[in-house]
Parts: sequence; structure tokens; C-alpha cells
Amino acid sequence: MTYLRLRFVTLLLVLLSAVLAAWWPASVSAQSARPARPNVVVFLADDAGWGDYGHSGNLTVSTPAIDSIARQGVSLDRFFVCPVCAPTRAEFLTGRYHSRGGVRGVSLGEERLDLTERTIAQAFHAAGYATGAFGKWHNGSQWPYHPRARGFDRYFGHTAGHWGEYFDAPLEDDGRMIRTSGYIVDVCTDRADAFIRQHQHQRQPFFCFIPFTTPHSPWSVPAADWQRYRDREIRQRGVNAEREKLEETRCVLAMLEHQDRSVGRILQTLQECGVRENTIVLYFSDNGPNTPRWNGGMKGQKGTVDEGGLRSVCYLSWPAGLPQGLVVPQISGAIDLLPTLTSLAGIPRTGDLPLDGRDLSPLFSGQAVEWSDRTIFSVWGGRVSARTQQYRLDDGGKLYDMQADPAQTTPVNAAHAEIAERLQREVREWRAAVLPSDTGLLRKAAGMVDPRPFTVGYREFPITMLPARDGQPRGGIKRSSAAPNCSYFVNWTSVDDSMVWNVDVHTAGRYEVVIDYTCPDSDVGSVVQLSCGAGRLQGQVGPGWDPPLYTNQDTLPRPHGESQMKEFRPLVLGSVELQAGPQQLELRALEIRGKSVMDVRRVTLTLQAE
Repeated sequence: MTYLRLRFVTLLLVLLSAVLAAWWPASVSAQSARPARPNVVVFLADDAGWGDYGHSGNLTVSTPAIDSIARQGVSLDRFFVCPVCAPTRAEFLTGRYHSRGGVRGVSLGEERLDLTERTIAQAFHAAGYATGAFGKWHNGSQWPYHPRARGFDRYFGHTAGHWGEYFDAPLEDDGRMIRTSGYIVDVCTDRADAFIRQHQHQRQPFFCFIPFTTPHSPWSVPAADWQRYRDREIRQRGVNAEREKLEETRCVLAMLEHQDRSVGRILQTLQECGVRENTIVLYFSDNGPNTPRWNGGMKGQKGTVDEGGLRSVCYLSWPAGLPQGLVVPQISGAIDLLPTLTSLAGIPRTGDLPLDGRDLSPLFSGQAVEWSDRTIFSVWGGRVSARTQQYRLDDGGKLYDMQADPAQTTPVNAAHAEIAERLQREVREWRAAVLPSDTGLLRKAAGMVDPRPFTVGYREFPITMLPARDGQPRGGIKRSSAAPNCSYFVNWTSVDDSMVWNVDVHTAGRYEVVIDYTCPDSDVGSVVQLSCGAGRLQGQVGPGWDPPLYTNQDTLPRPHGESQMKEFRPLVLGSVELQAGPQQLELRALEIRGKSVMDVRRVTLTLQAE
């Protein structure tokens, strides 16, 4: 019996081993085939139109890296953003119409995203991702509006709108301004590349946001890129060809080709790090083209609520999770990106505010799905248009069949009166629900700063920069240009002049005050006073520092209203005791020793350690 029992056990073990041998590899294979949480890389172009890419049919430009994202993934064929920069960025960050989050403009403080909003970066950060942003932010500069307070572990770039220095630019590195070396797109791409390599090495999933500064003006591109384009034939012209400046079109396309190489660098890094297969890569732009160049025959450009001012390319690829070469015809927009990316990554979004966007991932199967029609609304300067799958109601109430008439040439109100009336009603209801009663149009026309105070003095981020963009000039002081984002204060010639920032001091304490200034030797010695509530600080302007305006920045002359920049130096004024709460920070002269006091780019307050 002992022998028979032993034989039985032996046979049982042999059979069990065979079963395990057949099952185990398949089980392990099935587990390993299940991808880990995907990394995410988001590229955002600045002022590139739908027609600026080879994949859109542009015959002049070459954008192989960007086009490859579409070829190897999904292209959203009718994808709509906002007419200008900051609103699109807010909608990408929140999945909600930008007006809901307090973003009403692109400068003067109106670009700030309300603190009640929760961002896509906060969602990925909460899910354990390393998060970094490298480039143009444009949704608030001071903490807690700063990107580091909105879910990003790392930030490098410029928090303002357009930036006036593209070569050797001063940029912010987690709260401190540093002078960089090289072309701004390359510098920011270098930082993003290093971020990806660091976290791949640490085996931590990452969310990397790369908002480029190009092809936004100034018209500035490395010499080698311009050399290839300066005499190139422009084979396609814009709808308003008489307004198109061909040299600007050439420079824009040269900037896009340079940007494409940066996209290619990041894609190559993902490949080298062995993570391309499981990385979602997304590319889009923030508004229509910034000049009247070729855009597929669409009406409108940046700043308009017509098709050409709103339609953008949007490509996303994920080799481990998305099909290749899929074109999604359903309309979509920047408001859809947060719910779509969090769904693809399998993470929850943060916050409980209702979204305006939809999760697009069901459309990525390539199979027929139930998908109801929708209306996407667009607004700028009080003008609203509405887009459905087939129609666009423009800001004047004219209805266009976008399938039969994509150039918006012939209104069809008479033939489709019921549809026109329905969309007009929807626009009225949307205005009432989403747009603020005070749009600030008169305030903006007068150059007045947003009434919300600028926040100062958080222990977790003790450096607060108050650029001229956010201040209000008084008396004879002026901005250096009509475009506030990259401007500085000039013409400070009287003791009656002043510059004022409305601030809300979060932490009472002692603050170091530094002014970025220029002043010719002949004007050195003026006595200035900074006051903020009960706090007072006086100092003298000097030494002299009067550098010339940069002459090595521009490929072409700057558009009207954009400042030529120069090198500013820090004037350490001293330290001042500030009380907590809302108050006005004012800078004025008590004595003027020459023709003017100084030019001022920013005031920086640093909360001192206790």
C-alpha cells in the first residue's frame, strides 16, 4: 500500500506540474501585457494655426515629428480652442469654460485662474505622478496662482503671456529669475528632457507639460532656420492675401519647423528611455493663426470667434493603448482634454465642480458608439459663437452649414430658421450662465488692471514678483508698449507720478524689496519711497545702468505695440515690515536728481525667515 500510495502521489505531482507549466507562462504574460500607468507628455503651441502643419496639407512647412503623432495615433479632426492664449490654457487645465474660472483676458491680471478651480496637474499629482511644466504658463504668476501651487512639482519658463526675449532670455526657475543661454524653445526643451530622464530613471510616472512660446511674436528664430526660409516660395496664401506679409509667414513657418525638432527630441528621449510605448503624447495649439496666412480656407484668425480663429490640430498617440491613424470626426475642444487624459490614465480628477468637457476616449476604439450632438461655445471680447457638428452660429447671429460651406461664405438662416433660433437661444442661455455680468471691456479699454488683488507673502513660496504688467501707472508714467505682458514702466519724471499694485499680503512680516531697474548715469541719485499700508521704505537710485535696447533678438521688425527689451539690474531697496491684508503697494519719488527717476520692470518682495 505504501508503494501504491507513493506512485499515486508521484503521478499527481507530475500532472500538477504539467498543468502549472501550461498555465503559468500564460498568466505571467497576461499580467505583463497589462500596461502600467502611462506617462503623459503634452505639447502646446502658441499662436499656430490649423494650417501650419504638413499633416493639415501645408505644402511649404515640414513638421515630421508633430505629424508622426497623428500618423501613429489619433487625430481630432474638428477640435476647437479659444480665440486667444490664456483662456485655452485655463480650459485645458480645468475641463471647464475659462469664464467660469475667472479668466477674462490675457494680461493686467485677467489671465488668473480662480483658486476654486482644480487642474489636470493636481489630478495627476494626487495619483502619484511627478509633474512638471516647462514654458509659457499664462494663468497667474503669484502664489497661489503660480503653477507650483496648481499641481506642478517643477516649473521653468515665464508665467506671463508673450515674452519679449527669445535669445538668452531671463526665465523663472521655481520662483527665481535666471539668465539663460540659447533660444528659448531649446532652453525649455532641455529642462523638459532632463525632467523626463530623471523620473524615468526613478521609475516614477510623469506628467510633463511643454507649452512652447512659438510661433507667437516677436518674429525671432535662429539664423540657420531663417536662412532656409528667407527666400522660400510660399505656395499657399491666406483668405485675405492682400493683408498677408510673406516675410512674417516665412518666419512663422521657420519657427514651427524649429519647434518640430524640439518635439522630435522629446519623442527620441522617450524612445531612448524605453517609455515611448507607454506614454500618451498630446499636441495642440492655443488659438488660430496670429497672421492672415494659409489656414485651409477658413474664415478668421487669432482673436476672432469664427472657425479659423478657433480650430486647432489635436493629435494624441499612445502605442500601448490607442490605435494608429484614427481620425475622429466628432467635434471636440480644449475642455475635453482633462476628462479624456484622466480617463485614459485611469485616475480620478480632483475637485467636484461640474465639467463642461466630455471624455472622448470612447471615440478612440474606431467602432461605432452612441455619441449625442453637442454645442461648443466660444467667446472673446463679448462676442460669442456656437458650433455643433454641422453648423456654426457666428457672433452676429448668422448660421453657416460648416459641412457644405466651411469658409462661412453664405448664411443659411432662412433655410434653417428653427436651427438658427435654437442656437441663438442657447447662446443667450450660455451667456447668462457662464459669462460674468462685468466683462471688464471698458476697464480693459482704459488699460485698467483687474480689481482682484495680487497675492503676496506665502511661507511655502516666499518670493513674490510684481511685474509692471500687474501694476497701474499714474501721472505721466507709461508702459513701454501697448502690450502689457512684456513691458516696463517708463517716463517717470515727476514727484506726482507713481506706480501702484493692489496686493493682498498673506503673511505679516519683514520683506526684502528689490527693484529691477535701468537709469542713466546723469539721472542717478533720485530718492524713492515704497509704501504699503503702514509700511514705509526709502532708498536711492544707483548706480547708473543704461544698457542699449537689444538688437540681436529679432529676425524681422516687431509688430506694432511690442517692446524692444533691455537688460535690467536689481536695485536692493532694503526691507520693510508689512501687515497682513489687502492694501496698495505704491512706488513714488520724493526727490528727482535728473530728467527721470528710472525705468522699472518689476518689484520683487521676499518674505524673510522668522
